[in-house]
Amino acid sequence: MGKQMTEMLKGTLEGIVLAILAGDPAYGYEITTRLRSKGFPDIAEGTVYAILVRIEQKGLVTVEKRPSEKGPPRKVYSLNAQGEEYLNEFYQTWGFLSERLDQLREEGK
Repeated sequence: MGKQMTEMLKGTLEGIVLAILAGDPAYGYEITTRLRSKGFPDIAEGTVYAILVRIEQKGLVTVEKRPSEKGPPRKVYSLNAQGEEYLNEFYQTWGFLSERLDQLREEGK
């Protein structure tokens, strides 16, 4: 990934992870796998775990410990009502920015 892509992802990964959780609850490694399957192949597990800590601290997810077949219980994250509000705002903001960028691109032609 290029430097510009990396910088842009830093500002949007919280919203992207919340979008992943909007589908189904998941644990950290599972979220990383989903992100990679959705076209984010270079996302590191450590990055995802840092985001999960942040969104948990912000109260955007509910965390449930579930038994694991291997090792300690897993923390499974699911989007809660506050997380849904945050995600909706993220989508609105992204839509606004996307529209403005499209306008600028068209004006520049």
